[in-house]
Amino acid sequence: MHNFNVFTGEPRKFDPTFKGPIYNRGCTDILCCILFILALLAWSQGDPRKVIYPTDSKGQFCGQVGSPLEKKPLLFYFNIMKCASPLVLLEFQCPTTQICVERCPDKFMTLLKALQNEDDREYYKQFCKEGVDMTKVSSGQERKLEARAVAMRIFEDYTQSWHWILLGLVIAMLVSLIFILLLRCLAGVMVWVMIIMVIIVIGYGIFHCYMQYASLKGQAGSDVTIKDLGLQTDFSVYLQIQQTWLAFMIILCIVEVVIILLLIFLRKRLLIAIALIKEASKAIGHVMSSLFYPLLTFALLSLVIAYWAITAVFLSTSSDIFYRAMLDKISNITTECPDAECLFAFYGGETLYHKYLILFQFYNVFLFFWCANFVTALGQVTLAGAFASYYWAFKKPDDIPAYPVFNSLGRALRYHTGSLAFGSLILAIVQVIRVILEYLDQKLKGAQNKCAKFLLSCLKCCFWCLEKCIKFLNRNAYIMVAIYGKNFCTSAKDAFFLLMRNIVRVAVLDKVTDFLLFLGKLLVVGIVGICSFFFFTGKIKIVEDAAPSLNYYWVPILTVVFGAYLIAHGFFSVYAMCVDTLFLCFLEDLERNDGTADRPYFMPERLLSILKKSNEGVKTVD
Repeated sequence: MHNFNVFTGEPRKFDPTFKGPIYNRGCTDILCCILFILALLAWSQGDPRKVIYPTDSKGQFCGQVGSPLEKKPLLFYFNIMKCASPLVLLEFQCPTTQICVERCPDKFMTLLKALQNEDDREYYKQFCKEGVDMTKVSSGQERKLEARAVAMRIFEDYTQSWHWILLGLVIAMLVSLIFILLLRCLAGVMVWVMIIMVIIVIGYGIFHCYMQYASLKGQAGSDVTIKDLGLQTDFSVYLQIQQTWLAFMIILCIVEVVIILLLIFLRKRLLIAIALIKEASKAIGHVMSSLFYPLLTFALLSLVIAYWAITAVFLSTSSDIFYRAMLDKISNITTECPDAECLFAFYGGETLYHKYLILFQFYNVFLFFWCANFVTALGQVTLAGAFASYYWAFKKPDDIPAYPVFNSLGRALRYHTGSLAFGSLILAIVQVIRVILEYLDQKLKGAQNKCAKFLLSCLKCCFWCLEKCIKFLNRNAYIMVAIYGKNFCTSAKDAFFLLMRNIVRVAVLDKVTDFLLFLGKLLVVGIVGICSFFFFTGKIKIVEDAAPSLNYYWVPILTVVFGAYLIAHGFFSVYAMCVDTLFLCFLEDLERNDGTADRPYFMPERLLSILKKSNEGVKTVD
């Protein structure tokens, strides 16, 4: 191990009394903490009526007491799909006609049916603009009514199946928990099965390529080279020549040899990765409260989203009403469009505040990213502190402090709000830049400047990679903050060089853990998805009568599958954080201690045996 300072070359100095996360620590990155608090100040302008009461296309408040629309408190959107535009998030104006109604539609029909039945036509008049003759409505609008009917049927399916959807999500939670607990016993088996399966699959690919190569031998035209064939739009042509299958076979042989050589030379590091994964399952078993922490993260993220939405609404409503002559699509009126009408367009004003209102909305989006990243960082620091307390307990579980998750959360909020805000700020800046690049990309879709498009694509790729790197660095920096209580920059530097000194171990552990978590998510989603499919389609005879009658059975199935993935991701994110924390603690343990009575290793016995190390006169609890 390189126990020296990378800048000065001097030996690293360790505190001999260190036994886990430091409790006597001071506040870090106070300036960034102050900036974060100032950024959360609420806006003072805005019309609360525009938040309480929905506004129709004429700028009138639906349901406001004392107004002509007092008995019409609900807002009806003609085509709510038009609200799915990124600009709606900034301007909070949906480019479709909206009218105030007394109640929402409660039955389905096509326009053709409404035209044929006078009662139906009278019923639907309340959902049309004043003065509209339904007998003159075009077939294009009939299609819009059909789309709206589909949306209503989907909503009806949710009302019929919501309790079964919740049951499916509970099952997903139980399956995720069982999988994590089984990893303690099956992690090694699953990893080795995965490796063997990869080798077998690649081996079969080599065999298949050889058989195809041999079968084409002697056939007319099969000896043509790829170079002579040139570029063909029909790719199946390349499969009719021997050289293609020979190239495939050579590539697969190289991949197979590389994998086998890596397994031979990295077998020790692979064993360390498996042992750490098993230890992570054991740590979660002793700190079971960590599995419920994602619920707090979810609640805090909900508050962040609510704060962003309310702020955006107040910003967009802190103006006067402006009208504009419009057609079906938002556009300025010309003398060639006499059928256009004057409708409510947007809120605006002439003051300096109104002039730069769009910048305030962009700032609100930036603040959303900052707060969301802060909540994520808080969870990472909290879990890292709890799992570090487990690792640095010499006699497990006797030396594990009481309430490790709660204590770690308290330390993070009391001392390291500034550090969390600092790391979140860096990530938020990059994410906002990515949003701006996406916005510019949408604007340039109709442009013919290929150079600009290429440059923009390169920038998007670079900032995507930068965001991934920052997330990785932040994650490990937060672990060091949780353990040592230093500021963000120092923690990031220490974590980076610690990982660089063990880059091969990092790569092996990262890939093995990613595979196991991917397998776990696939298992949870697969089990819950298959069960929900058989249930909602009535193929399970025992509960066939309990299955609800639905318009589209895929609606609850897709909802359950998506929810199961989110639940599995929440559980496995805790597991991944545990593995990463134990790994950094393990690397620190190797560099800090030497197995003597004064500086014993804190790692479990199985890791000591893999590394052929031992503690003199003492024995760690495995």
